[in-house]
Amino acid sequence: MNAHSKDFPWPTAPDLPARHVDPIVLQIVEGTLNSIEAEIEYAIERTARSPMIREAHDYRVGLFDRYCRKLTGRSYSAMPNAVVRDFPPDTMKPGDVFLMNDTYLTEGSIGHLPDLCSTVPVFHDGKVVAYIQAFGHHDDIGGRVPGSMPGTAATVFEEGLAIPPIKLYDAGVKNEAVFTIVKRNTRVPDMLAADLDSEVQACVMGARRMAELFERFGAETVEACFQAILDKCRDIFRRELLPKIADGTYAWEDYVEHDGITDPKLHKLAITMTKKGERITLDFTGTDPQSTGPINWPADYAGGAFLIKWIAPILRNLADTPERAAEILVNEGVCEVFDIVFPPKGTLITPEWPAATNARSFVLLRCLGLLAGVVAQAVDGRIPADQETIRYTGFYGVGPDGKSFLSREVLGGGSGGRYYADGSDAIHIVPDSRNQPAEFTETRFPMLVEKLALRTDSGGAGMRRGGLGYEKHYRALVDCRTIVTADRVRLGCYGVNGGKPGTPFLVTVDADGTPRDLGGLVDGEPVLAGQIVRVVTTGGGGWGDPLEREPELVQRDVLDGRVSLTAARDDYGIVLTADTFAIDTAASIALRGKMQEARPKPAAMIDRGDGYEKMIRGEFKPWKRSN
Repeated sequence: MNAHSKDFPWPTAPDLPARHVDPIVLQIVEGTLNSIEAEIEYAIERTARSPMIREAHDYRVGLFDRYCRKLTGRSYSAMPNAVVRDFPPDTMKPGDVFLMNDTYLTEGSIGHLPDLCSTVPVFHDGKVVAYIQAFGHHDDIGGRVPGSMPGTAATVFEEGLAIPPIKLYDAGVKNEAVFTIVKRNTRVPDMLAADLDSEVQACVMGARRMAELFERFGAETVEACFQAILDKCRDIFRRELLPKIADGTYAWEDYVEHDGITDPKLHKLAITMTKKGERITLDFTGTDPQSTGPINWPADYAGGAFLIKWIAPILRNLADTPERAAEILVNEGVCEVFDIVFPPKGTLITPEWPAATNARSFVLLRCLGLLAGVVAQAVDGRIPADQETIRYTGFYGVGPDGKSFLSREVLGGGSGGRYYADGSDAIHIVPDSRNQPAEFTETRFPMLVEKLALRTDSGGAGMRRGGLGYEKHYRALVDCRTIVTADRVRLGCYGVNGGKPGTPFLVTVDADGTPRDLGGLVDGEPVLAGQIVRVVTTGGGGWGDPLEREPELVQRDVLDGRVSLTAARDDYGIVLTADTFAIDTAASIALRGKMQEARPKPAAMIDRGDGYEKMIRGEFKPWKRSN
């Protein structure tokens, strides 16, 4: 279904014939949009106060036309559709600002309550012509545990303050009552209020820039350029990317392996992809029922527009060259290429209110790997292996000064190997996001960062190795509690075309020299002063047969500390001397020959690893929690 058809309660773009647009003007308009987006993001970075937004960059910006169509494509964002649904454009006034975070009342574009979203309409000649949006992951919006992401939540009522689309500013006048309510429901009121001010004012500035664009060229010309920008994205997918996929129907499934409550259990996401000519239909029928725990993601609103824009960038990997792939920006035009079929209400991606959603990143990220896995079958494996590059960790308690503290951090992981290159190390799914600097952590919170490194052997073995994850050690200086929201703790990121899966996520507390595995959904595990919390994140899956990796590359990985001597021998069949790391060519040839004879043929297109087999056999037990 087209996300902008007449079936939805916001303005529908007219189906007009394409207009000629001056290419110079089009380039200026497109460049200006990109500049506005970057300027808004920079303003937020410079003025926000929370570590999650200012330091980790966990926020996003979006520019939309008056039909709620996303114009920019550097990264994902929320959508203004819910605002327009509840506040028709002809009722809006200059100076209006809207706020929302309700997972179920934001047309599928807000996944969990910490993501507060501000929307500013843009006016020209007294009419709304565009929308500017910014949302950030705020450190706390209330709920049962600090950070507003309780890993054992069963309903949204445990997760914090839910805000449907409301007016935060009315014709430039601030609604103080809203700010009072929001501040009263967070554990970090001053920081949250400052972050909201930062995001609102950055959007207001962006609205001025957009209005200047309309003043310069006029509404008719600018809107014609908007349409050309959307058409460009649509046509790139139709002409360059979709022809790489053979017409036909393909099916696959992937899993989330825990939900914090019904643990351990495989939660299935199913997909059937039908490619026919210039269109792809994605059918999620067969997906498991909604979870008792907080891993649900309501993606079926607005015709699945957010889901399409979220997963469609996977197809950029089909471009002729990596350089060309990097040039392709995904905007609302891609919604003209995909049709989505959702299962009935009550599944992981069609949950019914008030199912909990704060760990929706598990399903959200799995949808990326779900599409990649089904496309791999249609393109002979020429698609990157799996990755899982976001998880939340943190600490809370009372510091030496007697004041409460809350430290939240987003840590990345390794990306999947590609047919032309190894995966990247320690990347983040949020563009420009990064781990929290050790110096910042140590000066702001009663913690020491004792190690920050790449995790040796975490990348899946392959002709092109998966990228490495992080290894980060924190020593608590006071008694406190740790919070964790992470997936891929039992199932490693899958390998493709003979590649092996990466190493799963692991977080432990060193208690009297004995590490205690905490699992992936932790609400507040006690950590005593002096104890070390070790966080090691996922490595990306490998691509291609590891026994075909060039010996010199294996040797280099060992020299760089990315691969151990043991893994070089056992995974790649390369024997290196222990003292000089020289390649023993004869021994390596012999070992690779034995390994090739011993393994089954042919290799599976997708390798989930032994974690999947253990889950099927029921070998994993629930994690033990401390009081």
